[in-house]
Amino acid sequence: MKRSLLSGVLFTFLVIVSAPEGFSYRILYKEQLWNLYHQQLYMYPLDIAENIHWLEQALRADFANPLYALSKIENPQEWEKYRYLFSMHINLTLVDLYLQWASKHMKFEPRFFNYPWREANLESFDKAQTLLEFALIYWDEAKRYSDMTQKFPWLFLTEVQYWEDENFRIQTGSLDYAEIIQRHLSRLDETRQFFASMDESTY
Repeated sequence: MKRSLLSGVLFTFLVIVSAPEGFSYRILYKEQLWNLYHQQLYMYPLDIAENIHWLEQALRADFANPLYALSKIENPQEWEKYRYLFSMHINLTLVDLYLQWASKHMKFEPRFFNYPWREANLESFDKAQTLLEFALIYWDEAKRYSDMTQKFPWLFLTEVQYWEDENFRIQTGSLDYAEIIQRHLSRLDETRQFFASMDESTY
């Protein structure tokens, strides 16, 4: 019994060690990196950072062959629009992730009894501002790619309808992250001023 168990363990070990490279594959393409993005009910900062890492890698990666696209591609025009929509969607997702991360460094209802944590809060607000500014950069990129899709007003990629809907909302102005981000930055500045003006006498 022991001998057969030992033989089984040894065999498994040898299979793993001697497995050819074909058993694994390198992650090279946007579509592969996009599949590493995961959404959870509650996103902790490390979850957000991990998602941002994969999506920023995806922005720098090449597209897979049209055969492996996330939508059926039948001609060069569809392929071009798909690439614009995909890039737009990745940038929009990054905007959302940076906003989520920034919200964890913001205090929306400051009170005088927060004075003992005044310095920590001021540092946290600086982090929030940096994250919001990154979100604004990605929003500008998303809008740029959305504008590029207007070369093909007759094309609609039904298999990525959600991306098409996002694109429509950007073009009609019903989705405007710039306005949302600027509102957060203004609120953040007001809160920062509140904490900066606090002194021991107010506590």
